[in-house]
Amino acid sequence: MTNMNIEQRLAEPLHSYREAVEWITGLIPFGVRPGLERVEQLMERLDNPHRRLKFIHVAGTNGKGSTCAYLTSVLLKGGYDVGTYTSPYITKFTNRFQYNGEDIEEETLLKLANELKPHVEAIAESELGSPTMFEVSTALAILFYAKVTYPDYVVWETGLGGRLDVTNIVHPVVSVITNIGHDHMDRLGDTIAAVAGEKAGIIKAGIPVVSAVTQPEAVEVIKRTAAEKHSTLYLLGEQYRETALSLREDEQNFRFTGLFRTIEPLTITLNGEHQRTNAAVAVMTLEVLRQYNALVLEDDALSDGLREAAWPGRLEMVSRTPRILLDGAHNPEGAETLAAALGNTYKYERLHLMMGMLENKNHHDVLKHILPIVDTLIVTEPDFRMKKDASALAEIVQQMRQQQPHELSFELIVEPNWQAALQKLQQLTGETDLGVVTGTLYLIADVRSRILYNSDSEKGW
Repeated sequence: MTNMNIEQRLAEPLHSYREAVEWITGLIPFGVRPGLERVEQLMERLDNPHRRLKFIHVAGTNGKGSTCAYLTSVLLKGGYDVGTYTSPYITKFTNRFQYNGEDIEEETLLKLANELKPHVEAIAESELGSPTMFEVSTALAILFYAKVTYPDYVVWETGLGGRLDVTNIVHPVVSVITNIGHDHMDRLGDTIAAVAGEKAGIIKAGIPVVSAVTQPEAVEVIKRTAAEKHSTLYLLGEQYRETALSLREDEQNFRFTGLFRTIEPLTITLNGEHQRTNAAVAVMTLEVLRQYNALVLEDDALSDGLREAAWPGRLEMVSRTPRILLDGAHNPEGAETLAAALGNTYKYERLHLMMGMLENKNHHDVLKHILPIVDTLIVTEPDFRMKKDASALAEIVQQMRQQQPHELSFELIVEPNWQAALQKLQQLTGETDLGVVTGTLYLIADVRSRILYNSDSEKGW
């Protein structure tokens, strides 16, 4: 191809939503490249639109998405216009970019992609190299909020880590760190303290921080960073807490006790005690905004917003006959949380669980929470290039079972095809049983789409 042809191709606009998504996701081979230089350059070229927005920046290993869902739901009930940027998505690429609970329109995404494309290609020609898929998505979100929708607040979820995450280009009104766990340790460091150091990278000078971090070594890092930055820290168990009042499937009531006041009862319909923690983090964040930013929010809006918050693919019952529950528990903390919820929230005679994982996960520590509670385990493969082979996952299961033959007496089924595996799960799950699909969100997205007959599913990052 001649230089002239290459230049013509680079300069060509994208003609459809599908082309725009293909162009953005086509940047995946550039991988996750930590650092803010490329996105800073991109923002500079666009006249720094992010500086005109109020961000609530949310980081953490688990619970980010649910906390973002609570914040969005309550602020909407309070009459605010809200942008919500999250990842990965469960159904469609546009899920990432929401305004007042609605996805970005396909035509708007196409228009913004065309605005970004020449800048992305110019940077790709420089020594910085091509911006990544996540960098371009993040820049597109900023343009959507700063130039198209103008929300009062943007609920802004980190992608990976914090310090070097692309989303860290913003200067928020409050920073939130939900928790620290054993995930992405290949990229973020091999100790909880190292991971905490990366997440603490979103703490900005003088900007308040809300967290639910529990491990002493992680707490120490967060406290030290907040002190160095002269940021007031609100930590679960110290400056605020939640107390369960009542619990049943699809309804949890709790009391929130904070520095400024106590609120009770508050109700959430998301399941699992971790969701009370996520809700408490959201409430404390909003209380901080009341104090620092004069946020006006009626108690009715707080209460209704929490109750109505929904988050797909996390302890979500997608079928009643048979009962099939989806939960994207893809790391040890997520699996522990799922096991706890299956023990204290759901009633069933037999538990049948289907699982598919990615290659780069801590499979052993995920399985140790799951194997003791299942009657049947179906291992399968997500439809994704980084999948863990079902046979390799089954091998780990067998090794663990040999070490504890008396405690682990479930039936193991290996079915690489996820559609066939789902059929088996549905057939096995009797009237009084519970079927669960867990593991990577790539699998959850496909299964959810299949069960809910949603043909619009694109799934992925």
